[in-house]
Amino acid sequence: MKQALIAIFFIIGFGTASEGKEKQRAGVGKIDITPQGPIWMSGYASRNKPSEGVLSPLYAKALALEDGHGGRAVLVTTDLIGLPREVTDIVSAKAMEKYKLERSQLVFNSSHTHTGPVVRGNLSVLVSQQPEFKPAVAAYTEKLKDDLLTVIGAALGDLSPAALAFDYGEQKFAANRRVITPQGVIIGVNPNGPVDHRVPVLRVTSPNGKVKAVLFAYSCHNTTLTGEFYQLSGDYAGYAQAELERQMPGTVGLFMMLCGGDQNPSPRSKLEYAQDHGKSLGGEAVRVARGKMPPVSGRLRTAYQLTALPFAPHTREQFEKERTDPNIFKQRRAEFMLKQYDEHREERQLSYPVQAIRFDKGFTLFTLGGEVVVDYALWAQREWPAERLMVAGYSNDVAGYIPTARILKEGGYEPVDSMIYYGHPGPFTAEVETRIHDALRQVKQRTTK
Repeated sequence: MKQALIAIFFIIGFGTASEGKEKQRAGVGKIDITPQGPIWMSGYASRNKPSEGVLSPLYAKALALEDGHGGRAVLVTTDLIGLPREVTDIVSAKAMEKYKLERSQLVFNSSHTHTGPVVRGNLSVLVSQQPEFKPAVAAYTEKLKDDLLTVIGAALGDLSPAALAFDYGEQKFAANRRVITPQGVIIGVNPNGPVDHRVPVLRVTSPNGKVKAVLFAYSCHNTTLTGEFYQLSGDYAGYAQAELERQMPGTVGLFMMLCGGDQNPSPRSKLEYAQDHGKSLGGEAVRVARGKMPPVSGRLRTAYQLTALPFAPHTREQFEKERTDPNIFKQRRAEFMLKQYDEHREERQLSYPVQAIRFDKGFTLFTLGGEVVVDYALWAQREWPAERLMVAGYSNDVAGYIPTARILKEGGYEPVDSMIYYGHPGPFTAEVETRIHDALRQVKQRTTK
């Protein structure tokens, strides 16, 4: 495997006369984060061996933005299953010190590819790699921290005048996967379930009109490639970025995962499906980026906060019983929870990141931690119909699924069973929805004039 290379791209833009006076600047960085050899993969409990080669390289990319008035932000995208706070907090602290950033000015988003490497600290109960491969995961995670800091610095080092524009496209391969049956909720294809087929596109343009960077996004699990695949890749999101860069030579394509916790690609389980989904999504982002798009202008303001999401009550006795369950993953969760009880630090709530990055005109980005279900994006669109919104999940911390009160009541994998693999004591309470809504209102207010 080739050594990771940093590709630095200068973003220089020139919009309308009014935009030019604002002195917007943008810069982008790109670094190869493909593991340099076999490594345990994350996403599927059925895997029993490490990776076997590479289908497509994995990247971390960063887009730095400045408004000309002192406001700035750096959006970091990664072709990974997810980044835990134990990684993003460390990288953020270093970036804040080295580049004089505020925590609210940094976003870390993961594409949630299920054909990427394990990142230490994420889905610890799910992963059962052979002991001899644990050092490779530890080493990869440590190097990843350095790579993320490097790509942030590359983007900031490339800040140059830029014109920004934002609009939406559409793609329809995402399908709601929660099927309600008399026996309970199963994972399948629910044609009547909520979806969000919008494709948000943020474009950065050079003085001569050449598009130099495109940030695009979608609400769909990055799981076209299922557990029998052992080659590393970015799945449809990786192929989408490659397709955009193929059609627009010299342009850097960055992908952000939105609220796709209860969405799956359809069809799936074949390599050609991942390639086709990527081609169609990347092509749609190209179509939007080549068209006339509303400008993004004004001051750039950011806000970040942690809110507490309470877990349903639990006791030591329930985990003593669970320790003898025939399900190996329940056994692991039980041991993990009993250790917490022994140390008097049992988990009663999740500290949950909520963030807003907002220009006065044309672009508002909300970011939420975890595997957020699509209802949250649809709610935000109803709550702020005048905002040109992009609502991303899988940001700053991926510590579990984030359901709504409706989904909690329905039950199934996302609100209940998945918590086993994430090492949590059980489902959230129904307060989870109102607490996240309140936190979004708060960060929105802090970024509004």
